[in-house]
Amino acid sequence: MEEQFDFIIVGAGSAGCVLADRLTADGRFRVLLLEAGGSDKRLFVQMPAGLGQVFYDPKVNWCYEAEPCQQMGGRTDFWPRGKVLGGSSSINGMVYIRGQREDFDDWARLGNPGWGYDDVLPYFRRSEDNDLGEDAWRGGGGPWKISSIAGREQPVVRLALDAAMARGWPANPDFNGERQEGVGLYQFSFRKGRRTSSATAFLDPAKKRVNLTVVTKALATRVLFEGREAVGVEYRHGGRTLTARARREVILAGGAVNSPLLLELSGIGDGARLQLHGIPVVHHSPMVGENLQDHVFTGFTYRTAIPTLNDSLNSLPKILFHGARYLFTRTGPLTFGINQGGAFVRTRPDQPRPDTQLYFIPLSFQAPAKGKSATGLRAHPFSGMTINASPCRPESRGRSTSAPPIPMRRR
Repeated sequence: MEEQFDFIIVGAGSAGCVLADRLTADGRFRVLLLEAGGSDKRLFVQMPAGLGQVFYDPKVNWCYEAEPCQQMGGRTDFWPRGKVLGGSSSINGMVYIRGQREDFDDWARLGNPGWGYDDVLPYFRRSEDNDLGEDAWRGGGGPWKISSIAGREQPVVRLALDAAMARGWPANPDFNGERQEGVGLYQFSFRKGRRTSSATAFLDPAKKRVNLTVVTKALATRVLFEGREAVGVEYRHGGRTLTARARREVILAGGAVNSPLLLELSGIGDGARLQLHGIPVVHHSPMVGENLQDHVFTGFTYRTAIPTLNDSLNSLPKILFHGARYLFTRTGPLTFGINQGGAFVRTRPDQPRPDTQLYFIPLSFQAPAKGKSATGLRAHPFSGMTINASPCRPESRGRSTSAPPIPMRRR
């Protein structure tokens, strides 16, 4: 017998957890939330410095890899995507950045009322609990815990900020404040040594409601249609193929990769491409999976003359010591993220606003080689730091499309 719900949400990630919270808040609707991954109650997910482990761990990460790119010399690009409650908010670097005012205002000018910065700012503020206190830009008392690391940053990060300001870049005490341009310390999505994710902020409180059903290890394979109306979802769980019906809506919240993939596997996409893969066409929609944008970054590693996080994490005894320190006292270098400082800058004087984001990372590391089992990042045996740079508004475009019909493509 098929179980029926008012809403079915596919994907318990950054958006899906919020939707589950909002749709169940007044008790009127029954909601099913499907997540292909498992629980986020894992040490390296909850530990802020656990990023170095979860970033390459297939247990919580889809570990996608793009096709070889001619413009990148034939290289591929690693695409981490969260496969866990909280989605990518459970495996990201936790830097809390809303985006530039002008980006939101551009969306509004393109014909999207309600998406201007002044329109969305109250919702940001309502969701936040910033440890710097509430003001015209920051929120207080919300579920999303945001923390500052001022006074706890590594010395090499402070030197990098001072060097940037010596070159004329202005100091910015709050990238989420009145302006974004300048250099400063980042704020983070964590509190008291624990990551803030969409799961911890929004889903955990919602799980207490009887009208929400959360099913993990549930891989959605197809949206079910009656004509062109979505009426349910087919999914794999516990070795069985199950279906669930939606009286009101099916909501896809799988992100920029998995949502278009599920649409195509369900017959929504470019008709010719679907037929090529033997997928019956429900609706010809050629823009599914198109116009994909990503802020590819490049990194530079430097040896330093002063100690960095490398010196705390470059041997097993040190890692064990700081691991115990984290577990028993919630102090030490494992309690906050590695992207500690950075900048939003203009690469050319004619740029009307910042077009590049920099990250000052007091750690240099070796990523695991392709084809190896996930081992996480390894700190170099010398004192070092990394500076990453990524474009704020990338101009290149790609696509995310289905291969021959299999539920999910994996690395």
